[in-house]
Amino acid sequence: MPHIMLATGDLAMDREDYDESFVATRDVLRAADVTFGQLETSFASTGTRLPQARHAVLARPEGAAALGRAGFDVISMAGNHCMDWGREAFFETRAHLEAAGIAVVGAGANIAEARRPVIRTLGDGTRLAVLAYSSILPHSYWADERRPGCAPMRAHTVYEQIEHDQPGTPARIHTFPDREDLAAMEADIRAAREQADVVVVSQHWGIHFVRAEIADYQRDVARAAIAAGADAIVGGHAHILKGCELIEGKPVFHSLCNFATDLRMDEAHAKSKSWNEIRVLAEEWEPDFEGLYNFPAAARLSMIARLEIGEGRLLRAGFLPLYIGRDAVPQIVAPGSAEHAQVVDYLDAVTREAGLNARYRIGADMVELVAA
Repeated sequence: MPHIMLATGDLAMDREDYDESFVATRDVLRAADVTFGQLETSFASTGTRLPQARHAVLARPEGAAALGRAGFDVISMAGNHCMDWGREAFFETRAHLEAAGIAVVGAGANIAEARRPVIRTLGDGTRLAVLAYSSILPHSYWADERRPGCAPMRAHTVYEQIEHDQPGTPARIHTFPDREDLAAMEADIRAAREQADVVVVSQHWGIHFVRAEIADYQRDVARAAIAAGADAIVGGHAHILKGCELIEGKPVFHSLCNFATDLRMDEAHAKSKSWNEIRVLAEEWEPDFEGLYNFPAAARLSMIARLEIGEGRLLRAGFLPLYIGRDAVPQIVAPGSAEHAQVVDYLDAVTREAGLNARYRIGADMVELVAA
């Protein structure tokens, strides 16, 4: 029997009863050998919001225990919200997660801690290593030798003017990974391979809300991670699904969309300049003042990545389709349902639009990634 690792999209519960977020998925998450998620909030009693924090919610400390009850074993704090409420909230969040029996990866008191893998031994003796990095980084959210934060995988942007005689026309956008961060990530993966049979790398990256598009740096980072020894890459941050690819047979999930992510909206926010500036990035995005899931329409379609591991290697990779309604509770949808077809069809479309090579085979246990 293979062992199962599940990886979910972003986690940011903001409701009275945190356990409600997992009523439809808890049994599946708890049945896996390892369940991984990406944290997009802080679980702390107090905190001082940093000026560079954008959307920042200080969630109650009991949110960490709710993740533990839901079945999460490993949580990445490598993301653009890890330091939203300052050092004290950062360390309190980590302490609450660890008290709930959850290992934290991708963030720490210094850069050495942030780059350290979490390693788990599965029932057949296979050793699994998990690493996590973030490319979405408000200033000083990344760790250094003397500062807490997350493991960075920074990228740089260059704008190329295409029509030099046409002022104001759109520029061509080029992105490329930071050389030092890329080399550090490669070294981490090679070191993890010496300790483990299977290495899974989480990347908080990409272009949020924009359909299909994969930034150049993501492709470079993915190729480098696989070449260094990663067996799978799971991506977050975009808040909509992005396409998948297979590099040397290894799966890359560019965006798992959201999982348990609550987002309220009031009229002041709906009229704000900042929200309307990013709203234009999505195909369809209207405020819902009564609902808990104020994301673009495409964000209703989501997934849980599913990796089958055994005999010291990754055997198969695929996903469980999800549908998320106005209550922001993810629901696993069954093959043959309209929602299941929506997820698979959308993912197939954005994969092809991005020029990625994954195709999707519907099976009884998951939708499997296969090469085109």
